[in-house]
Amino acid sequence: MEQIVKARYSAAATAQGGRGGQVTSADGVVDLPLGKPGSTANPKANPETLFAAGYAACFGGALNLIASQEGLDTSDSTVTADVTLGDTGTGAGLAVDIEARIPGVDDATAQRLVDAAHQMCPYSKATRGNIGVTVTGLAA
Repeated sequence: MEQIVKARYSAAATAQGGRGGQVTSADGVVDLPLGKPGSTANPKANPETLFAAGYAACFGGALNLIASQEGLDTSDSTVTADVTLGDTGTGAGLAVDIEARIPGVDDATAQRLVDAAHQMCPYSKATRGNIGVTVTGLAA
């Protein structure tokens, strides 16, 4: 297990009421009512949505860093994290499919960049060996 040796940033959030409650970040930036996944009557954020948003943003940052080390600008790329909540042999579990669309490169280069970003991204490191994560890089 990799340990933090020097903190760069820390964030905290508090949830009250579980999936049907409220989540608020310590800095007040996030203050959202929560709802059950898939609700169409009154859709609200849920833990899977928040995880997908965080993972997509973090992965995009790792992609930009990897690309910049090769002299490439991927700031116009889009990263989508599709988080699935489902049943496993021991209860509920998560899976993530990440797709990055990268302008100005071919599919092979896009895949190589996302594979490298997957090795660097803190979310990828945190989930590695714990849940299924697939990464796909495509030319845009």
